[in-house]
Amino acid sequence: MSHVERKPIQDIVIKFVGDSGDGMQLLGSLFSEAVSYAGEDLATFPDFPSEVRAPRNTIFGVSGYQIHFGQRKIFSPGDRVDILVCFNPASLKANLKFVKPGATIIVDDTSFNKELLEKVGYSSNPLTDGSLSNYHVLHYPITKMCIELATEKNYDKKSAEKAKNIFALGMLSNMFSLSKELVIDLLRKKFGKKPEVFELNKLIFETGYHFVDITEDIPVFFLRKTKLAPGKYRNITGNQATAWGLMAAAEKAGLQLFLGSYPITPATEILMELAKHRELGVKTFQAEDEIAGITSAIGASFAGALGATSTSGPGLSLKSEALGLAVMTELPLVVVDVQRAGPSTGMPTKSEQGDLLQALYGRNGEAPLMVIAASSPADCFYAAYEAAKYALEHMTPVILLTDGYIGFGSEVFRIPKLADLPEIKPPFATPNTKYYPYERDPETLVRKWAIPGMEGLRHRIGGLEKTDIYGEVSTDPLNHEKMVKLREEKVRRIARRLPPQELYGNPEGELLVISWGGTFGQVRQAVEELLKEDIPVAHAHFRYIFPLPENTGKILQQFKDKKIVVAELNRGQFAKYLRTEFEGYTFHQYNKVQGHPFTVAELMENFKSFIK
Repeated sequence: MSHVERKPIQDIVIKFVGDSGDGMQLLGSLFSEAVSYAGEDLATFPDFPSEVRAPRNTIFGVSGYQIHFGQRKIFSPGDRVDILVCFNPASLKANLKFVKPGATIIVDDTSFNKELLEKVGYSSNPLTDGSLSNYHVLHYPITKMCIELATEKNYDKKSAEKAKNIFALGMLSNMFSLSKELVIDLLRKKFGKKPEVFELNKLIFETGYHFVDITEDIPVFFLRKTKLAPGKYRNITGNQATAWGLMAAAEKAGLQLFLGSYPITPATEILMELAKHRELGVKTFQAEDEIAGITSAIGASFAGALGATSTSGPGLSLKSEALGLAVMTELPLVVVDVQRAGPSTGMPTKSEQGDLLQALYGRNGEAPLMVIAASSPADCFYAAYEAAKYALEHMTPVILLTDGYIGFGSEVFRIPKLADLPEIKPPFATPNTKYYPYERDPETLVRKWAIPGMEGLRHRIGGLEKTDIYGEVSTDPLNHEKMVKLREEKVRRIARRLPPQELYGNPEGELLVISWGGTFGQVRQAVEELLKEDIPVAHAHFRYIFPLPENTGKILQQFKDKKIVVAELNRGQFAKYLRTEFEGYTFHQYNKVQGHPFTVAELMENFKSFIK
């Protein structure tokens, strides 16, 4: 045994990188699952090309999966990497800039031949030429070892090559004291339907696990479990959490859930997850296009179901006309927009916050609706639940903004009990009573929801303007203006039910940092680090975009004569929106549109510059 003592650590950042098709996403997801079962808090960042099979052995074709885990609260997948595991020269070349000096680099050197090195611009082998002297480099012929092992057991070469990522999974599982039996169970769940494939992967995993015990210089670590509140936990992606939140809301409201959607990266997994749960009464419809997806959901809502549709930016553009119909008919509808880099088809697998103004204003006429944003993978559950609750109780479409970073990313999620979730009470009309489709509650301005077939509730709704209360088709100018104002005021009055906007940090500070959506983890961690340095800063992270919480103005007033900076992954859309809502304030901006999330280091540097 070459390892006497395991090094205790609080947290660590690991990144797996290789060719698209080398199984980096599978490796990362299996390792993340094992880490979550071990009781560690975590955050992940999958990063991969948009092509199904990107050009092999090229910088462009590199696929990566980053995980940050440890015994303390983890806000983000981390800035720079403590351990890089890479499988070809291109992946090393593309990711070396993200590695901390002195970090460990574990390399499968099987493919580090002259041809592939020159293909990515290496004039010599970096594993042997001294250029990596600032790092602890460990290189082994992992693919070659897998092939030799498989050949001995009469497995084919191709299957062995595919399993090289599982060899690395074995190594990392031992390095971090993860249960060997637990990981084998995860492999059984993944490959159990193909016994030969499972047995090969089990063999290669166990070999990788024991390789650490017999090899010099491989570091081993010890992490204590994170102190979590009692409950049932699992590792969950944002898209899975969104699907679960919609299901929970439908169950709580006593309604059937219907999702009509057209597959689009990075939102497709919401449709895929919901399609697995027919036994819970979930109905999914893979539509022929984006328009059919949303109109089918509106039809389901008209029929008395919780209607929902999922998409990304290009699809939201196509859904805009039907969104106007949902606004005019005042039917509940949840539209999930998992944002990606644009415009047009842009960079499908890269994340941005570029759809905010489209969500707020991207419809013809005066068509206001509620807009909220999730802040993390696990928070997607609660954001989806709330989106459904407000849609159902206020008879309005709600756009839920997530993004590719939190949709594909994962974190540890404490599964709530349905009984502990807020109640949802749709405003159903009472059968056999006098009913007018646009008669409103005097406090909320919400109309009653009459389901087709309910006795005595025959009515007309549709895309043409209707008379106040009675619902007859009307082109009367004054009536139209009244209805436009009523629809807007109905949505604005939701603010009365929203929780107050939280202000974190130093309320007397010199700088207020504003953020929204999936940037929460990096911004909050940056603010926490500044507070540890006694730098007076506060943080307001917005979940509710339209309407804004009622105390938003009060918070801004506290910093009117100081500095306010809005950090977002676009060219300043939330800052522009705040300027329209709050005149007389100066909103500075920190923006990034590179298809990647913020790093904590760049945020800290920027925030310090404003205080200086």
